Amino acid sequence: MQIKRITSVLFFSTLLCMSGSAQVTATVHAGQGSQKISKEIYGQFAEHLGTGIYGGIWVGESSQIPNTNGYRNDVLGALKELSVPVLRWPGGCFADDYHWMDGIGPKDQRPSLRNNNWGGTIEDNSFGTHEFLNLCEMLGCEPYISGNVGSGTVKEMAQWIEYMTSDGDTPMARLRRKNGRDKAWKVKYFGIGNEAWGCGGNMRPEYYSDLFRRFNTYLRDYDGNKLYRIASGANADNTNWTKVCMRNIGNRMQGISVHYYNVRDWNNHLSATKFDDRQYYQNIFDAERMDGLLQGHEKIMDEIDPKNKISLIVDEWGNWWDEEPGTIRGHLYQQNTLRDAMVAAVTLDVFHRHAKRVHMTNIAQMVNVLQAMILTDTKGSGHMVLTPTYHVFRMYKGFQDATYLPVDLANVPSHVDGSETVPYVSVSAARKTDGGMIISLVNVDLKEAHDITLNVDAGTMKTVAGEILTSKDVHDYNDFGHAETVKPVVFKDAKLKKNSLSVKLPAKSIVVLNIK
Repeated sequence: MQIKRITSVLFFSTLLCMSGSAQVTATVHAGQGSQKISKEIYGQFAEHLGTGIYGGIWVGESSQIPNTNGYRNDVLGALKELSVPVLRWPGGCFADDYHWMDGIGPKDQRPSLRNNNWGGTIEDNSFGTHEFLNLCEMLGCEPYISGNVGSGTVKEMAQWIEYMTSDGDTPMARLRRKNGRDKAWKVKYFGIGNEAWGCGGNMRPEYYSDLFRRFNTYLRDYDGNKLYRIASGANADNTNWTKVCMRNIGNRMQGISVHYYNVRDWNNHLSATKFDDRQYYQNIFDAERMDGLLQGHEKIMDEIDPKNKISLIVDEWGNWWDEEPGTIRGHLYQQNTLRDAMVAAVTLDVFHRHAKRVHMTNIAQMVNVLQAMILTDTKGSGHMVLTPTYHVFRMYKGFQDATYLPVDLANVPSHVDGSETVPYVSVSAARKTDGGMIISLVNVDLKEAHDITLNVDAGTMKTVAGEILTSKDVHDYNDFGHAETVKPVVFKDAKLKKNSLSVKLPAKSIVVLNIK
């Protein structure tokens, strides 16, 4: 997860704001939808990092915090409400130091290790393969496991697949049964390495491609379980990595990853809660850059794989701020303001537009780490708080497996700062599996509301219901003493007339409409 940022030149010119007096028009082409928005685009990521696992998801059976077999009840309930489709584990950089056999068997007999990537914390391995896969079953989500290429062996990875997915009379299946699990799990998504260009081995793409081919040879599909094999892909806009892997690995993989964080200076991540207007708009600009980054990788993939057999997997993305003062260095605990919610919304809108090639994304991370869904009090009363980003994912979940509908926008005002332009309004639309429509409208403007006329060119709109996420100040966040400072409420400023909607979109707001 230690990633270089896309290089950009900042022009520190006079700030120009083009405020919108013009009426924004959005036309939804309801008859043109054909591409499904994979539900896995709403994927999560849980790395052994800080309190992302321990204290965040897992507290153990003896904890005073209410739990089910060691899993926090409050966190489980909140995650079920999100309809989490897929969960990536155990890393991240931790994956290439992780040896899976250390995390099976009686907990008091599992060896410990030092988490060299994240603060030097001692890892006791009490949360391992069984605990993770059982969690996925409880949540009803697909597991996505990152295998250890950096410091692991082919034999180790091959045996892990056998341990998890073989139902036969094989050595690893017998070991699994000895450890309390009779029936094999279904494990669909498997990553062959993580950040091979960095913490996963500092490799060249040519070398990694050969390693992928070698490891992949011995990863077998057991008893009806078919692996969806994901290659360790590029750092941000390194399209050469994608080109080499696409040519040298080809259809041996079903997906290739890319990682991108909204970070301008890796030596100074800046504060999650203390920022000025300019830094706010720069952050939105960086989030919108995901669109161009995906276009760059997709261009190469389209040339080599015109039939779209290989997916692009954005399995790490989001805001990465400085750790909160007073927290442990290397544990990456950060607060989550309305600004982070805006970034989540506009980024998800970008992913919708790229649904043809982007099959899965995994925001970093699920609990207590980086741009988290949930923050927990791991020492005191065991309180849990839902972040503004959580609320975006919950409001947007109707997009999961919906059919993407193209939207044309006109008269959209923008914020301009030198070479950087940020459109104030983002809109996404889809046809849900129940036949209704879901439409998201985001106004990133800090000062002005924007009036939107939304037209639908096919079908009839009869009813509309909506929610809005906003707050008095873009710096607002939820904490253990004020858990509902930023939360969704019913939205009433959408007026329906035949096939047209008039929407008054307040400043710094996210609105999701469900239309029948």
